[in-house]
Amino acid sequence: MTTDFPPQLPSDSPAVAAPFGGTPAASVIAECLRVQSEAPPRSAFARILGRSPLSEDSHPWYVGALGELEVARRLEALGDGWTVVHSVPIGTRGSDIDHVVVGPPGVFTLNTKHHAGAKVWVGGRRLLVNGQKTEHLRNTRHEAPRTQKLLSSAVGADVPVRGVIVVVGAKQITVREQPADVAVLASPQLVRWLKKQKPALDAALGATVAAAVCAKETWTGQPQPMADTAGFAQLRREVESARRVRMLWGGAVLVGILGVSVPLAIGYYARLFGG
Repeated sequence: MTTDFPPQLPSDSPAVAAPFGGTPAASVIAECLRVQSEAPPRSAFARILGRSPLSEDSHPWYVGALGELEVARRLEALGDGWTVVHSVPIGTRGSDIDHVVVGPPGVFTLNTKHHAGAKVWVGGRRLLVNGQKTEHLRNTRHEAPRTQKLLSSAVGADVPVRGVIVVVGAKQITVREQPADVAVLASPQLVRWLKKQKPALDAALGATVAAAVCAKETWTGQPQPMADTAGFAQLRREVESARRVRMLWGGAVLVGILGVSVPLAIGYYARLFGG
């Protein structure tokens, strides 16, 4: 993949500014850790029981970061001829684009949505999650034309840009109708779908567009947030450790229930049948 930017988060990286577009989920991680820093620490008893360290407010940011990291991992498989940047700041109000991908078919703005275990329904004008309307289509439809305007101005030529919603972790995705201007994909479909798109950029224009995508000046005067990758990696370890503790407690409770109920059942049937 023609990019100098590592899509993974090194667990020992300090909280320093990465190269432009270099750190997946940078803004989401920064917000997750900021919100989590305001949460009270868990008590010793809560740790013993395996209560998650995440606060109610930080949990959505944590889940969002995991989704963006998953998509970044999958984008590594694109190979040569593709350029990928992550967490691209756009405008002056703190907005960013999760991932921008450049390849022979043009430019794609990727909007990652992590809906673990959910049922997603897709229509031409609506995207529902567990029956609830979302703003996913509206937001993605705003990103793509905005990106097209910026890139076309930067390179002095019309640049094709398409918006993509990448759904991570959904239990079921029902596509009644794909929207005309936005592609909605499950994360495992993403790389194959990108590679199947028809070529739209020749080599020279593609290289120019890729350079523009990697240039901070194309997008915004705002700096990317510093990504405390070490802090997020530590939080992730704590969340996983708490989950394992809860599983152990669940297994212990199940064994306890079976240890009581099975002998009782055996005794009951023995008496019933005169054993």
